[in-house]
Amino acid sequence: MLGVATLGKARSMREIVWAYVRLTKPRIIELLLVTTVPAMILAERGWPSPALILATVVGGSLAAGGANAMNCYFDRDIDSIMTRTKGRPLPAGIIEPEKAAVFGLALGALGFLILQLWVNSLAAFLTLGAFAFYIVVYTLWLKRTTPLNIVVGGAAGAVPPLVGWAAVTGELSAAAFVLFAIVVVWTPPHFWALALNITSDYERAGVPMLPVVAGRRETERQILLHSFALVGVSLLLLFSDSVGYLYLSFALVLGALLIWYAGRLWFQSSAQAAGAVFRYSIAYLALLFAAVALEGLF
Repeated sequence: MLGVATLGKARSMREIVWAYVRLTKPRIIELLLVTTVPAMILAERGWPSPALILATVVGGSLAAGGANAMNCYFDRDIDSIMTRTKGRPLPAGIIEPEKAAVFGLALGALGFLILQLWVNSLAAFLTLGAFAFYIVVYTLWLKRTTPLNIVVGGAAGAVPPLVGWAAVTGELSAAAFVLFAIVVVWTPPHFWALALNITSDYERAGVPMLPVVAGRRETERQILLHSFALVGVSLLLLFSDSVGYLYLSFALVLGALLIWYAGRLWFQSSAQAAGAVFRYSIAYLALLFAAVALEGLF
């Protein structure tokens, strides 16, 4: 039988391993993959080779995880203040900050190397650019200085469709840039809906998120306006000759629901309505890109 000390050590190791996984923010990586693989399928007009999908997904995930770990490293001071984030590995003292930084840089380098060796240079350097943009432009600059932080900084999270397209074709097209634009415009209403319910956290941390600077009603108005804009941008993909009526049907139905949720938030101005917008926005992105994949297959 294992002794108590051995069991305690095993539990400690599991805790540490899980803490490193948490540094990568797996849920965010899932959203990135939702936009990468459908872009690859549409670019290929069918299934790309399993090896190419695997290399692209693994390389992109490692780089994204590394960027998220670096975000945790640089934001450890405000994470310790915010209720939502004070349980993360660095504020909780499970991982030393320097180790988290080394871990993040190592993941980023490994992700770049995989993409460079087994995908292509364009995909690798697009990923490297997103890595640097997220850390330097968003985390170190925009997040703490302007309510437009997520509007501009969200571009880093919109690069995966470009990477997926580049992985298949070795170049970028109008369709790839529309997919990029969809995620760029999707990010503000998605994140602002979350921020509405944790405004006090951002106030304590001194982070100028839109609800802190402009107030709840203006944020709700911007969510509604951005939802209309997102539907418009999503329809631009039709002009690329890459999609047809199947995608159009998805885009119109999903977009109408998004506007309905955003409109309900505007009229009700409640925490429940904000939470509903946040949750539906995730389903919206996943289903819209599922339609992109279906157009590539059929």
